[in-house]
Amino acid sequence: MTTAADLLTDAFNRIREGVHGVLDGLGGAELVARLDPEANTIAWLVWHLTRVQDDHVAALSGREQAWQELGWVDRFGLPFDPDATGYGQTPIDVGKVQPSAPELLAGYHDTVHARTLDFVATLGEHDLARVVDGSWDPPVTLGARLVSVISDDLQHVGQAAIIRGVLERAG
Repeated sequence: MTTAADLLTDAFNRIREGVHGVLDGLGGAELVARLDPEANTIAWLVWHLTRVQDDHVAALSGREQAWQELGWVDRFGLPFDPDATGYGQTPIDVGKVQPSAPELLAGYHDTVHARTLDFVATLGEHDLARVVDGSWDPPVTLGARLVSVISDDLQHVGQAAIIRGVLERAG
């Protein structure tokens, strides 16, 4: 029998596969290349989707974010508030996400991915209906929040894949 936890695990595994597919073999210049002066970069998209996942899943699971707890904030050395996830950032902010190598992004993503799967494995069907944010109408359930993270992450990894494809075709 397939459970909700199985489906969520599959979805988050697909995000991880997409992230690794986008980052594999990229150099620093490709990570920060822009298709136009205000476009997002692969580095920013992968950082942002991972930050959102880290932030949201940490809040749902009641743990500290890997970003702060495990020192990823220091490894990246970004000039942002430590709680920044990328929401509302400007094109100038996007340009400040310049990781030293794709392995830094992949390492942070893998850490968040492992924590996400650990949390998802604890969930039973009844957990998904728990309200986690009553400020919305209708209130947001744990299941809806996880689906929102999955949707956002898949969109951003798809955008990063498009950028990589355009850069590869441009030679």
